[in-house]
Amino acid sequence: MIRVMVCGAYGKMGREVLKAVNSDPELSLVGAMDIKSDFADAGSLIGVDKIGVIVGNDLQTVINETKPQVMVEFTAPDSVMPNIRLAMKNGVSPVIGTTGLVAADVKEIEELCKQYCISALIAPNFSVGAILMMLFAAEAAKYLPNVEIIELHHDQKLDAPSGTALRTAELIVANRGEKKQGHPDEVEKLVGARGADYAGIRMHSVRLPGYVAHQEVIFGGVGQTLTIRHDSISRESFMPGVVLACKRVLSLDGLVHGLEHLLITKQ
Repeated sequence: MIRVMVCGAYGKMGREVLKAVNSDPELSLVGAMDIKSDFADAGSLIGVDKIGVIVGNDLQTVINETKPQVMVEFTAPDSVMPNIRLAMKNGVSPVIGTTGLVAADVKEIEELCKQYCISALIAPNFSVGAILMMLFAAEAAKYLPNVEIIELHHDQKLDAPSGTALRTAELIVANRGEKKQGHPDEVEKLVGARGADYAGIRMHSVRLPGYVAHQEVIFGGVGQTLTIRHDSISRESFMPGVVLACKRVLSLDGLVHGLEHLLITKQ
């Protein structure tokens, strides 16, 4: 069994990960950490009896005491890199779901993989449906290169645009290249009205209570539009991808960016 710890255990995603890992026969939940911890048994966070895993508040201590092979990281943009550095220094492969990483962070994780001869996975989205949405959008861009992205999340999300939106844009640009869209003389009456600009793709972020994670990619052509949309109604939608990542990360070669690589390899 693969020994797994969860970083960010008190968060909404962290609790779902605890439940998913604890329920899978091929994974062993050995540790949990959260800076807000009051040292509760992880079972109390997922609605089951005590399971003997106490949520600690210091990552190094949890690693020393539980000796995990894999760390699932769902915390916050300002703490994710220190957690990753510490985990990899201790020989623990991170499965990274926290978004907000920038290119320099990804480069550093690549170098840490080489330095410590360890593997890691970054996944902006663990939902299989969201991965398919991104892959379909990348393919559609070959034929309908004019595109905008609207992503909608709960109002507690800290980063914008979302990691999924950025990853979608990256995949689209890889297929169609950079492209100036819209009228060359358009004017924003309010700054930001046209959204963020990534290689010509306009991205719009909505933050409202009631949403979980949603995205639509809208393509425009002569006399037609095409909309590819994905909706995560519950955080449970991410768990099959998290579980797959936990099972596969130890066999990866260095850093893998995007769950789609695991899905394609699995088929």
